[in-house]
Amino acid sequence: MLRMIASGLALSVALTGAAAAENFEVKMLNRGDAGRMIFEPGFLRIAVGDTVKFIAEDRSHNAESIPEMIPEGAAVFAGRINEEIAETFDIEGVYGVRCKPHYALGMVMTIVVGDVAQAPEGFLEGRIPRSAMKRFEEQLSGL
Repeated sequence: MLRMIASGLALSVALTGAAAAENFEVKMLNRGDAGRMIFEPGFLRIAVGDTVKFIAEDRSHNAESIPEMIPEGAAVFAGRINEEIAETFDIEGVYGVRCKPHYALGMVMTIVVGDVAQAPEGFLEGRIPRSAMKRFEEQLSGL
């Protein structure tokens, strides 16, 4: 009897945790409210365990993490061109995301997971195209 109660309690906790996670949608667009070649929204603040679904509204886009711009221990992800993908973010931190074919045109977004007050030191270092850098700076200004 005690074993059944413990199992039921464990299942209840597991289901409650899963139900608390949220799902977000990000559109990959040729043109949107913020200009050309954008993710919409371009900035998300989510909780650990939340999922982001990247939707190719227009053709020739993908969503992929920028390996130098993800928290230590986080897995790199990369969708194929025109592919809708969903990623669950299990590690707190700041993530840089790009559309590889349109990175030089500034098609980037920032995802902040958890209670992060600022981007980590060195987040905007390295080889970042000028248009992408401008958008990252705009996105991070709200932290």
